Amino acid sequence: MIIIMSRDASGEEVARIEERLSAAGFGVHRSQGVERTILGAIGERSPELLSTVAAMAGVEKVVPILKPFKLASRDFKPEPTCVTVGDAVFGGAEAVLIAGPCAIEDEEQLLSTARRIKAAGAKLLRGGAFKPRTSPYSFQGLKIDGLKLSQEVAAETGLAVVTEVVSPHEVELVAEYAQMLQIGARNMQNFALLQEVGKAKIPVLLKRGMAATIEEWLMAAEYIMNEDNYQVVLCERGIRTFETATRNTLDLSAIALVKEWSHLPVIADPSHASGRRNLVLPLARAALAAGADGLMVEVHPHPETALSDGPQSLNFAEFDELMQGIEPILAVMGKHL
Repeated sequence: MIIIMSRDASGEEVARIEERLSAAGFGVHRSQGVERTILGAIGERSPELLSTVAAMAGVEKVVPILKPFKLASRDFKPEPTCVTVGDAVFGGAEAVLIAGPCAIEDEEQLLSTARRIKAAGAKLLRGGAFKPRTSPYSFQGLKIDGLKLSQEVAAETGLAVVTEVVSPHEVELVAEYAQMLQIGARNMQNFALLQEVGKAKIPVLLKRGMAATIEEWLMAAEYIMNEDNYQVVLCERGIRTFETATRNTLDLSAIALVKEWSHLPVIADPSHASGRRNLVLPLARAALAAGADGLMVEVHPHPETALSDGPQSLNFAEFDELMQGIEPILAVMGKHL
């Protein structure tokens, strides 16, 4: 249930209700708004307790939450959540651009890419050090060496780093080198991993599973938020349908609906959604028009020689074209880079 406190509720009244809920076995999460405090009580619904809390001093009203995702719901937090990573702010008037190679290959590849994307307006550098691949024979990433490279490049360019973590046992390690942890599509329902990145208390980029419903996606975010880490950015990266002309199908309706259901920022990954570099720009425009708070795209100095996802990676000139091509949409949507 959601407990909406009155505007003039005192700190003591809020604390008293938190104690009452905790004593009843509820997990209590506080959302401090501009005008009032909202408490989210997570636990087995009790009509008796609901009536008791509603009568306590400082309470304006108590609202049962019908959706299974509680903390990610706009019922719990009506205003949008902003997540800060380095110089970027997801969820506000800024459209955040994350760019870089699918996999970190060597210093020259990563550094040249970082310099170019920063000059074009990107705020975060993506690059996989640990690569979960469909085939065990495909390039699996440089692992710890890749993390060290990303940290060195970040220090030189001033870009923040987002990289994927694939195991609960590696969360602490990856968090030493990255400013944002990515949960890939294949791990969206790796609940042990979700809980560990929640405990890490740094921003998380949560990609939608390729066959996940919107509700399942938000429930995955709930696992992270239930560890008192509300710094979650959702990423729509396309779902698997019967269509074979593209790698996946970008679900634009999910972006719009998530913005309605949840206060969390949501971005789009048109590179993975299409699997084709010539479709990245039109899909990027469409995602921003649907309300996305930013984009995540793959960029490589020489896509034809990339060890991972070359066909969907933009070269430097194509990335410049992307940045220019989205400006009219951003102006219409009232956003800026």
